Amino acid sequence: MITLALIGLLGGLITGISPCILPVLPVIFLSGGAQSARGTTDAPQAGRWRPYLVIAGLVVSFSVFTLVGSLILAALGLPQDVLRWAGIVVLVLIGIGLIVPRFEEILEKPFSWIPRKDVGTEHGGFPLGLALGAVYVPCAGPVLAAITVAGSTGRIGVETVVLTLSFAIGAALPLLIFALAGRRVAERVKTFRTHQKTIRTVGGVVMIALAVGLVFNLPQLLQRLVPDYTSTFQQELADSEEITRALDLGGLVNEENEKLDQCTNGASELESCGTAPSITGIERWFNTDDGASVDLDDLRGRVVLIDFWAYSCINCQRSIPHVVAWDEAYRDAGLSVIGIHSPEYAFEKEARNVEAGIAAFGIDYPVGLDNSLATWTNYRNRYWPAHYLIDAEGVVRHISFGEGNYAATEGLIRRLLEDADPDVALPGVTDQADETPEAGSTTPETFLGTTKQVNFGGDEPYRRATTDFSFPEELPSDSFALDGGWALDTQSISPSGGDARVRLDYTASEVRMVLGGSGTVTVDDGRTTREIEVSGVPRSYELVLTDAAASGILTVAVSAAVDAYSFTFG
Repeated sequence: MITLALIGLLGGLITGISPCILPVLPVIFLSGGAQSARGTTDAPQAGRWRPYLVIAGLVVSFSVFTLVGSLILAALGLPQDVLRWAGIVVLVLIGIGLIVPRFEEILEKPFSWIPRKDVGTEHGGFPLGLALGAVYVPCAGPVLAAITVAGSTGRIGVETVVLTLSFAIGAALPLLIFALAGRRVAERVKTFRTHQKTIRTVGGVVMIALAVGLVFNLPQLLQRLVPDYTSTFQQELADSEEITRALDLGGLVNEENEKLDQCTNGASELESCGTAPSITGIERWFNTDDGASVDLDDLRGRVVLIDFWAYSCINCQRSIPHVVAWDEAYRDAGLSVIGIHSPEYAFEKEARNVEAGIAAFGIDYPVGLDNSLATWTNYRNRYWPAHYLIDAEGVVRHISFGEGNYAATEGLIRRLLEDADPDVALPGVTDQADETPEAGSTTPETFLGTTKQVNFGGDEPYRRATTDFSFPEELPSDSFALDGGWALDTQSISPSGGDARVRLDYTASEVRMVLGGSGTVTVDDGRTTREIEVSGVPRSYELVLTDAAASGILTVAVSAAVDAYSFTFG
């Protein structure tokens, strides 16, 4: 428990000094110096508790909203962003209250129960903190990921609460310093004491401006202009095996899934790893009667294969033909295949995109849309694809992560079918070619978004603030570089002007590129050039296909209005 608290505190402190706090800093600073409607201008200590109340409100609201906000909204049938909008409205109301004292008095009445020695001087501090907690968006990191996992699955225990509170406190400590600095300035600088009305008005305008900026996502533009100087620290947290074990980023351990680690990845023999966790949090089902949900309890007596996948994932694209073949071959013999679509990209959350992917792959078995990663985390999963084989009694008997191992998995499917019905007549083994690349023989999947990029070979900093690029003189193996004007986003990149190009050094027999939008890409492999039309939802486009793996360099010119997400290899 102490370890989790320290991890949460450290993760929060890193977040608290990151560029993500920039949008709220002016409000935090002014909140320490602005007196309430009935505060006096000649009592420098009058608002001594206000900074603490602001930060307390922020910690409480952030913790509650992060852990149970999503579950409560889902239970009430409300949109997931309603809390954010409520926070924006409260910011506007408080801003108006600072400008119009009489209006502030009306707003303060519901919070009159808060203990204070100097009545009237701390008014508005706690509700302001509550509002900031609803709109405050910390930078993503492993600690926040673990908290989000817990909130999305509803598996909230004492350890999760400790982790969340310690993270919120860690993130709030730097903000408290700014709030106290604002109070100190108000106490020491005569202008603040003699012009309280003006300071209050400025504070109100800043809060309203923040609210308007949040509506139009303007804080994101500010964050793009500042380098993420904390990314290295976040990566060190993510790479720490000790921290990963403590957070259990593959999904929080609970009574349903605690025995899954008794299975060995890709084992050649059947194992016993506890009763299969439930399928939960599915937004929509495909390929079921009238969209009916699938319950594992209803499938007792049948062997079940659960396949976690995402339609644009190249590894899944090579794996799915095997799963489809198993479904066709063994369905009548007692096998039920369930696909759990767990999105890797935001566009993979769109039901119409997933439905198109299902049709393109010829999938006839039920597929659940796991946009909140609830089932993903309930299975403590970390991989695309991942296969969980369940026997007729509902016990997980085999787990296989990633591509490959198909022959072993099919052999175990056949054994479980025979165990369930010794008289079953099994068809012959499926004859599906294994196209899994040999380890180290191909370039690893290359993401172009700023949050997942690992092999950029250019000379420029790879961040949102960088908009102009030039190809380097030499491009390292298995890397990419940009040339021209580009707009970099967290998950994709797009041209910001003419002549935007990507150069890729690769080793593979097949190169594909995940593209969306509408336009063209022109592929130049040094010998020939060809143009590819891009249209519709993001999907994978073939750039190179040869009989054997080879090394090469591609230059891809991307037209305006085309979004590039990643390169994948076979």
